[in-house]
Amino acid sequence: MRAFHWLLAVAFAGTAATADAQSVADFYKDKQIKLVISSAVGGGYDAYARTISRYWGKHLPGNPVIVPQNMPGAGGVKAGNFLYGAAPKDGLTVGALQNTVPFEPLLGNDKALFDSTKFNWLGSPSQEIGVLTVWHTVPVNTIEDAKTHQLILGASGANSTPAFYARVLQAVFDIKIKLIVGYPGQTEALLGTERGENEGYPSAFWSSLKVVKPDWIKDKKIKFIVQYGLAPTPELKDVPFALDLIKSPEDKQLMEVASAQLALGRPILTPPDVPADRVKILRDSLWATFKDKAYLADCAKQRLECDAPVTGDQMQDILKRSYGAPKAVLARLRDIYEAGSK
Repeated sequence: MRAFHWLLAVAFAGTAATADAQSVADFYKDKQIKLVISSAVGGGYDAYARTISRYWGKHLPGNPVIVPQNMPGAGGVKAGNFLYGAAPKDGLTVGALQNTVPFEPLLGNDKALFDSTKFNWLGSPSQEIGVLTVWHTVPVNTIEDAKTHQLILGASGANSTPAFYARVLQAVFDIKIKLIVGYPGQTEALLGTERGENEGYPSAFWSSLKVVKPDWIKDKKIKFIVQYGLAPTPELKDVPFALDLIKSPEDKQLMEVASAQLALGRPILTPPDVPADRVKILRDSLWATFKDKAYLADCAKQRLECDAPVTGDQMQDILKRSYGAPKAVLARLRDIYEAGSK
């Protein structure tokens, strides 16, 4: 009799597990998934998110429709706050954030009302590499040269990403930089370089520079002084990698945390407290999308960099290590960040 009851219990457990798996698989059937995009229509983040949305649904059980919805504001913090606090936690709302957003709480932004380590990070279609570029006539060819020649670099604002990275590079390499701020964006700042208004740009993304200024690269109108991120790109094999040049352990840690956002690329997430089985389905299906030949062809057609995806687990680890950096390093990074407001 005991054996019979034991077999019955095992059979029931197996049936329940199968039913749970089936219910998860059926959850997305005839549903819509809202993809909240933290930037405005027409930009790079928007292009990546909308491209992904066209293919993601076919890799999800039940083939739900992915509906993009732009929610710009406060440099992406508005969408981050929504996804953390107000968004449903059922796996039917996902987000595509600027890669700076997950680090806003770390840098002391009191308007960022979220804990980035509690989001469920799903993956990213790419990683980014930042490059410090100067016009070909500027008498600077190396970081060492920039210690004696003051670089006049363009940026959109004192609190912008380019300005932040300019201050980071200045801190870890002790180079001389003067910022010319007020450009609407990278396009206008690069035009300013061509016109002689400034000598270069502190944080051009290699992926976008190849698209917007391929002739500059081909004709060697710009020089690449240093590349930075968490790993160098083989495409810039002759350009020094920042972490290889830095001698001080404290400076190296500072650069690693500052560069972490580049490693997140174009991050995609779902709110905290979404059931783990749905998070797994979202992660697995997004990764399958990143390998989809039609998706990759679409990326290539748009000249989007989609060949270096990042897993959700890797993103979680990057954020965990960044938020767990030594207090002295984080305090120094916050000072660099806040210097733009002074």
